[in-house]
Amino acid sequence: MAVDQPRIEAAVAEILAAIGEDPARPGLGSTPQRVAAAYAEFFAGLAQDPLDHLRDPVPVGDRTGELVLLRDIEFRSVCEHHLLPFLGTAHLAYLPGDHVVGLGKLAAVVETLAARPQLQERLTEEIADALQTGLAPRGVLVVLDASHGCVTTRGPRQVHSSTVTMASRGELALPVARSEIIALIGGSK
Repeated sequence: MAVDQPRIEAAVAEILAAIGEDPARPGLGSTPQRVAAAYAEFFAGLAQDPLDHLRDPVPVGDRTGELVLLRDIEFRSVCEHHLLPFLGTAHLAYLPGDHVVGLGKLAAVVETLAARPQLQERLTEEIADALQTGLAPRGVLVVLDASHGCVTTRGPRQVHSSTVTMASRGELALPVARSEIIALIGGSK
């Protein structure tokens, strides 16, 4: 289902009026359309299945390698509590089973799931679940590190804070395996 942009435009005009602004004044006249276009982009993931990115993985035969780790995938999402953005970096690791997938597909999974009203904790779990379901690996580890607009710009206004969340599955749920990968995530490039 596509985002209903005319409905968003009407809602934004009402919000502007509710805060005491004139939605028709110069500078604000196009704001409802701009916000509607931004929301269509921010929430495009609602109309996508993240597993579509993991279709047709490549069989690897006997040689799957020990680990696939894709670090520093930049993402942005919108917190469902305040509809403010959170920006961060995702790190994805998996132990291949019988298949691998192109690395760009991993980033596409993150992008699709982040393009929904989200909580970082749930986003982390959803990425791990998608990788587990779509690739059937021996193990998965997902680490997200993000800065939240609801923490940096309002309330506590902790502008330098970030939140780290982690989800693991299979063999990578073991603490010793996780610690090795976390060291690789933090290591120099």
